[in-house]
Amino acid sequence: MNKIAIGKRVSFEYGFAVRVDKELLGNYPVFGSNGITGYINSYKVEEPGVIIGRKGSVGKIAFSSKPFTPTDTAYYLSIKDKSKDDMQFWFYFLQLLRLEKLNSHSAVPGLSRELAYLLEVKIPEKNDQIKIANILSKFDRKIELNNRINAELEAMAKTLYDYWFVQFDFPNEEGKPYKSSGGKMVYNNILKREIPEGWETNTIAQVFSTSLGGTPSTHNKDYWHNADIHWISSAETTFFPIISSEQKITLKGLEHSAACLLPKGTVVISIVRYIRPSILGVDAATNQSVVGIKETDIFKSSFIYPYLCGEVPKFMALRTGAQQPHINKKVIDDNIIIIPINSVLELYYKIANPIFDKIMTVAFENKHLIELRDFLLPMLMNGQVTVK
Repeated sequence: MNKIAIGKRVSFEYGFAVRVDKELLGNYPVFGSNGITGYINSYKVEEPGVIIGRKGSVGKIAFSSKPFTPTDTAYYLSIKDKSKDDMQFWFYFLQLLRLEKLNSHSAVPGLSRELAYLLEVKIPEKNDQIKIANILSKFDRKIELNNRINAELEAMAKTLYDYWFVQFDFPNEEGKPYKSSGGKMVYNNILKREIPEGWETNTIAQVFSTSLGGTPSTHNKDYWHNADIHWISSAETTFFPIISSEQKITLKGLEHSAACLLPKGTVVISIVRYIRPSILGVDAATNQSVVGIKETDIFKSSFIYPYLCGEVPKFMALRTGAQQPHINKKVIDDNIIIIPINSVLELYYKIANPIFDKIMTVAFENKHLIELRDFLLPMLMNGQVTVK
């Protein structure tokens, strides 16, 4: 294969001035530079295609399998000769080109398509492109299936928690819903509502060991170089569960921060901007925008996590600060939690813990699939590995 400038095979077309909140809700995705921003009832690009981040998340690559709309913060890919090139192949191929390095703006990152067009690469024949894309897409389909499985398992766990500990319809001694079957309820002066007889309330700080993370000097290489301890930021609480981190810290760095090492199973919650809880699938430390809540002998993450998910609207309403809306650790510590009797908790864990264990297993399977796909990607593209 001879090298050729990619501008001779494809073009990066400008997206459109479309705002999701100004359009009718529908089934067609709208892509910004950082992925899907919403769904509307119309589209600008009729066939499946590739979206490239133009502003902000420069060079981030996404693929839409259905008609879509790219916003004006993104490009979408146009193939000049469809007899020579396959769209799905280019989705994977562009990920190898490190387009984020072509930032041509200093204040707001921006991708120069003129610079991208000059990149010279070796491009396989279309038949080989289709074979390569087929192999890699199988990984992505399995990863997406696993994501759907975990989303359904998480929804199931939250529903179970709500039914037992919010509606109080856990099984009574006869296996019937407690409250709906006339189980005795007692007025609680702290919550200003009734809770099951024998249940109590307390603050999070009085029940759990909580900790706020911290950040040592970012200029000291001894804190970050050759590091192997996961270091979680508030942005990474969007992942559920958390099984890896973008950045790692050394033991020396950890010792010079306000953070402590949290064991896997710890529930973490971001306290900056969007308040989000998650569960650690690995031992990790956090920065100062994340609070950790450790499991106890009585309270496991399968109880703590859905409880905190239900408290998010309250926490969001308590945020202060215009530039960086946030709550502080004391808001978490002072929050009231209902404490069920042990027999109900033990029965709940028999049902809930296997669900959370399955979520963790599937998440690690996806991690392995992503690593394997990313390992094969450059080898398939440069011919080190071929598809027969």
